[in-house]
Amino acid sequence: MKLFNNILYKILSIQEKILRHRLSKTIGAKNYSRRKRHYSNGCLLDLNSIADVEKQKLENELTLILKNNEYNPQKILDYIKKQGTAVYIIPNAAKLLNPIGENEGFIYPAKGFKALYLSLNTSRKFALKTNEMFVLPVGELNKYYFIYHLYNWFAFKNNILGLDSTSQELLKKYLFTNADIKSLQLEEIYKLKDAIKQDKASIEFVIKLCRNYEGAKQALEKLKNPNGAKL
Repeated sequence: MKLFNNILYKILSIQEKILRHRLSKTIGAKNYSRRKRHYSNGCLLDLNSIADVEKQKLENELTLILKNNEYNPQKILDYIKKQGTAVYIIPNAAKLLNPIGENEGFIYPAKGFKALYLSLNTSRKFALKTNEMFVLPVGELNKYYFIYHLYNWFAFKNNILGLDSTSQELLKKYLFTNADIKSLQLEEIYKLKDAIKQDKASIEFVIKLCRNYEGAKQALEKLKNPNGAKL
C-alpha cells in the first residue's frame, strides 16, 4: 500500500517537474490561460472556480458509480459497456499494444494506422477510425491502476478538457521524448497544459480513493475486533 502511494507520487512529481520546466521555456506560454477571470454581461466569471466545481462533481459521480458497483472490476466493466465503450480482454495485451505506444487500459479514439492496428487486433475488422475502448489483460486487474484509467474514461465521456486524442498524444510526445516544445503552437500549448492538469487529477483521485478505501477497511477490522475500537 505504501509502495503504491510512493510510486504514484513519484510519477506525479516527475511529470510536473519535466513539463513545467519545458513549458516555462516557451515564450509567453506561462502568461496565457483559458481559465482566468472574464466579464460576461456585466458579471465577473472565475473559470478556475467553475473548473474546480466541475472536477468535484465528476469525482463525486465516479465515486458513486464505484460504490454502486461494489468496487468490482467486472461489474464496472459491464457498466462501461452499457455506456457504449467497447471492452476487450486480450492475452498479452501489453505486448500487443507496445508497437503503437499504448498501455493496457483506456485508449482514446484513433485514426489512421493506429486505428487499423487496433481494429484488426480487437474487433477483427478493417477500420481507419476507432472509438474509445478498453484493452485489458486476461486475469485479475490491479484495482488502483484500473481506477486511474476509469477516471480518464469518465472524464473523457464528460468532455473534460485535456482528455481528447490530440491532447493525450501531445502529453505522450513531450513527456516521454526529448521533443522541442518551442515548436508548439499556442493552441497546442493549451492542450498540453490541459492534459497535464487532467493526468494529475486522475492520479490524485486514485491516491485519495486509495486512502479512503484502506482507511475504511482498517476501521471495519477494528469494529470486528472487540478490543480494537473504544467509544
